[in-house]
Amino acid sequence: MATQSKLTAIDQLRNAVLQARASSDRLFEIVREDSLYERPILERHRIIFYIGHLEAFDWNLYRTHLFSLESRTAALDQLFAFGIDPVDGGLPTDQPGDWPSLSEVRNYVQTLRNLIDDALDAGYFPLAAKADGFSPETLLRAAYEHRMMHAETLAYMFHRLPYSRKHPQSQDPLFSPPVENEMLEIPAGQATLGLSRGPSVPFGWDNEFESFTINVRRFRIDKFMVTNAEFLRFIEDGGYRNPQFWPSEDWQWKERQSISHPAFWNQAGSVRSFRGMFEELPFPANWPVYVSHAEASAYARWAKKSLPTEAQWHRAAYGTPQGTEQPYPWGADAPSSNPGNFDFRRWDPAPVNASPSNKSEFGVVGQLGNGWEWTATPFAPFPGFQAFAFYPGYSANFFDGKHYVIKGGSARSAPSFLRRSFRNWFQPHYQYAYAGFRCVSE
Repeated sequence: MATQSKLTAIDQLRNAVLQARASSDRLFEIVREDSLYERPILERHRIIFYIGHLEAFDWNLYRTHLFSLESRTAALDQLFAFGIDPVDGGLPTDQPGDWPSLSEVRNYVQTLRNLIDDALDAGYFPLAAKADGFSPETLLRAAYEHRMMHAETLAYMFHRLPYSRKHPQSQDPLFSPPVENEMLEIPAGQATLGLSRGPSVPFGWDNEFESFTINVRRFRIDKFMVTNAEFLRFIEDGGYRNPQFWPSEDWQWKERQSISHPAFWNQAGSVRSFRGMFEELPFPANWPVYVSHAEASAYARWAKKSLPTEAQWHRAAYGTPQGTEQPYPWGADAPSSNPGNFDFRRWDPAPVNASPSNKSEFGVVGQLGNGWEWTATPFAPFPGFQAFAFYPGYSANFFDGKHYVIKGGSARSAPSFLRRSFRNWFQPHYQYAYAGFRCVSE
């Protein structure tokens, strides 16, 4: 019976991986074929890289940690192995002609899929039986989540493509009048971050371990994410022109890049609009503003507030007046049964008050979905951190003090990333993530 249960779990995960494959395939179909060698975000590889990368990751993961197979395409396995995240400089300089042809990449992808599927169908996983091996369930889950992470970050890239280079998808934008934000009182209490290791613990990435509890002092937090209308007041008050709101490094970056407004805004004279995924939209005053950490921090200083720490964000989202903590802000029900702008439900944001029941016990609205939320916490290991041997650089490569934790999820986030322990991160000058913020004060 135990063996049957284990096989059932593997089959379920395999189905999830196959569904993720189909999702990523559909995503690439948005881009016109003559644009697959474009680089819409300078800090990222060309789009063609990611077509090969998703399969190369799965192949390299499985063949070295699950079933032992010889590589037939070692050069391509290496070429497509790792993405990039240059911080303030060192941008890639490769040209389209430096990459294999589209037909070669697609043949490579199909070859790897056939090899992987045949090996998984055989059900023989000798490397998992080693003393330091990883279970098939863990590796399948890692492959699934890796692909779904890219399904979101690829959306950031495709968002920057000119509309003429994409096949449009239908979607009715949601608008509503501006909402008045307010600050809510969060009493002192505890916040539990991370996961505890153990045989019954569900999958988590290495940076989610080990679980620990922090005492959080009383504070106040915005009920809603900061909206475009609120951020506009910061701009109109000279926020981008006043160096007192910007640390020198952030100011130099802003000046060097001639940044004067969020990257998702278009501005022609005094007329502002929103750069939607498939069309330019009227200025959505009540949508969350998507900005870099540097811009969010400058706004918070202007407002005489600050960004929440990771622990404060957790306390506001998952704590209760009774002193307990919940799996989700709304309780224990899975995200699939709850309202919110997540799980690929939309391409663009929704108004910050569009899902009033997506709120915490303290009344904080919309902490899951509609945009990741920046925190003031540098991305760093939790006590007891141990890098995963099958992906040692997943987190450790970014423990450099140059990346910040973001929490919550966006419209393009898979439901598994809405778990309480999940941590995402970006460098402070990256403007293109679906990431906004809310402020806190004493």
